[in-house]
Amino acid sequence: MSDSTDLAAFPRDFVWGTATSAYQVEGAVAEDGRSPSIWDTFSHTPGKIDNDDHGDIACDHYHRWPEDIALMRELGTNAYRLSIAWPRVVPDGDGPVNTKGLDFYDRLVDGLLAAGITPNVTVYHWDLPQALQDRGGWTERATAEHLARYASVVAERLGDRVTQWSTLNEPLCSAWIGHLEGRMAPGLTDLTAAVRASYHLLLGHGLATQALRAAFPGARIGLVTNHSPVVAASTRPEDVAAATRMDGHINRWWLDPVHGRGFPADMRELYGVDLPERAGDAETIAAPLDWHGLNYYFPATVADDPDGPVPYAREVRLPDVPRTGMDWQIDADGLESLLMRLTDDYGIRRLYVTENGSAFADTVGPDGTVDDPGRVRYLEQHVAACARALRKGAPLAGYYAWSLLDNFEWAYGYDKRFGLVHVDYATQKRTVKASGRRYAELIRAHREGAATG
Repeated sequence: MSDSTDLAAFPRDFVWGTATSAYQVEGAVAEDGRSPSIWDTFSHTPGKIDNDDHGDIACDHYHRWPEDIALMRELGTNAYRLSIAWPRVVPDGDGPVNTKGLDFYDRLVDGLLAAGITPNVTVYHWDLPQALQDRGGWTERATAEHLARYASVVAERLGDRVTQWSTLNEPLCSAWIGHLEGRMAPGLTDLTAAVRASYHLLLGHGLATQALRAAFPGARIGLVTNHSPVVAASTRPEDVAAATRMDGHINRWWLDPVHGRGFPADMRELYGVDLPERAGDAETIAAPLDWHGLNYYFPATVADDPDGPVPYAREVRLPDVPRTGMDWQIDADGLESLLMRLTDDYGIRRLYVTENGSAFADTVGPDGTVDDPGRVRYLEQHVAACARALRKGAPLAGYYAWSLLDNFEWAYGYDKRFGLVHVDYATQKRTVKASGRRYAELIRAHREGAATG
């Protein structure tokens, strides 16, 4: 962290955490009653994943979680955002409960609490049971209803110890990338299916919120969405209009209905797909929340693309700007602007940065250490952006770095490393990177300042 970072901007009880997701780290895909998910199917389809990688072993977190909790303690974090694997808990999606699957999360939650680390549990992070996909998946309303029942099962088992919950992670990716672009599971390229999936995901969010509240009225429930600030590539009216469409596609479509504004009329017209609405759905989707989680990685500069796919806008690659190993533009100001938009435009009263991080091509040095100056700099810049937003009045309560561990990075396989901790996949050896040590310094400095302030 640079010496100029405004640590005093962070409240005394600010949450410093890390994040992962089940399919990306757990492995053990066929152990203790777990059934295949859509990501098992997708990753084992030749050509879908770089190097034909898959999550069968991943980081072996299912067996190595005590070591990973020890790493969290070494970093000094006091929160951990994890997800529950739906096919591990309800293998058929809507049938009998697999108690062995719940037992794993019991042990994990107890281990976290014993280490002084607060679990923040995501109910659904993309790993739909394949059995439900075989019956239509998110294109069917029944899947939203099954999500609510699955949320109830998990809450009834863990709710006496877990108070922080999110229903979904990044429904945009599930719907648009999984059903429209085909680059993620289930790998469809169908606008009608994508729009229907987007609707049922948000309906499922609302139903799961109701189910979690019914199970534990004191639960603090949120939704995690990913966003980018969108700017036009030029002042041409066509590019300005394209930026509005892209903003609707990646931002407003996901935020407006959750905050009681309904699905944006301009995007309904653009998609031209009838939503599978029923009476009362709008109120369910807009169920009051205790917090909102923002995942931020990069901004979007767009130009008009009338012959391209929906939303008829293409991203423009800016020259001479810093980029991560994912080829994503680095722009910490974008995080600040999104935090202020969520605060000012949507009136959100409690925010978390639930994911933020960067991939770089790390190497282990001869002395066994991992020096990752690009990731250190990225971390510094984005935490500084959080401080600026706090000074402007953003109700930011915590920051979760993505990710605790290098892991299975979806369609990119294992080549893209986001971790604060390096994982040697051949041996499963964990090594805290320089960025992890820097994060620990930040956390320690903030706590020392809060204690004396």
